[in-house]
Amino acid sequence: MRAGLVQLTASDLPDENLPVTEARVREAAAAGAELVLTPEVTNIVSTSRTHQRAHLHHEADDPTLARLRTVAAELEVWLLIGSLALRTDDPEGRFANRSLLVTPGGEIAARYDKIHMFDVDISETESYRESSGFRPGDRMVLAETPWGGLGMTVCYDMRFPHLYRDLAKAGARILSVPAAFSPVTGAAHWETLLRARAIETGCFVLAPAQTGQHAASRGKARETHGHSLAVGPWGEVLADGGTAPDVTLVDLDMDAVDRARRRVPAIGHDRPYDGAP
Repeated sequence: MRAGLVQLTASDLPDENLPVTEARVREAAAAGAELVLTPEVTNIVSTSRTHQRAHLHHEADDPTLARLRTVAAELEVWLLIGSLALRTDDPEGRFANRSLLVTPGGEIAARYDKIHMFDVDISETESYRESSGFRPGDRMVLAETPWGGLGMTVCYDMRFPHLYRDLAKAGARILSVPAAFSPVTGAAHWETLLRARAIETGCFVLAPAQTGQHAASRGKARETHGHSLAVGPWGEVLADGGTAPDVTLVDLDMDAVDRARRRVPAIGHDRPYDGAP
């Protein structure tokens, strides 16, 4: 199976980002990708909650989602929209950071709301409080595809290995990790964490990323790490998208999942132990 990882430098204007995203999806499909994946917050990269409220929609009314569903159906590809920032009915007015899997017929096969919120102080000048604007999800999501189970996660989730182990035990053979990763933590941890999640589960890991300097009409501008990665189930990096907005193609031999798990069948070796919190 050929996958296409779309790497973007999205701005804080969804109408500006959509044609760029569509062009990249078409490029991936034209190159033979059967599964195309876009990054986290495909529609908008913004630090301003006020700006987000002015530009975001509920899922049913979101123009980016509607258009990309049409494009997936036209191109007859599976499309993993890494995530969209969407309005919700949350009483606190928080948004959803939602990953959506679209079928070649344009239908939504699965939805996953990011569970783990990125609330960190990376340095004296770089801090994030994702939970102030986004409502965390509370449900693991495994989607069925022609290539087996696809475990859906988003960005900061990758630091919580139990989620990936549970997805693998439930039947995941591919794990999606769309991201908008900080350059500081990206340089230190991005590749290491993704390779670890692949090794621990014997799954392919596909991680399309935002990259570069993101223009902001309101709020503080952001920078992201890039380096969209495809990792094999033995932990080997199959493709690295570098730092330019582009499409990274990778061919996946799905039998490699079974080979890796036969060599080290760790996901079947869990044992109970005392002292767990």
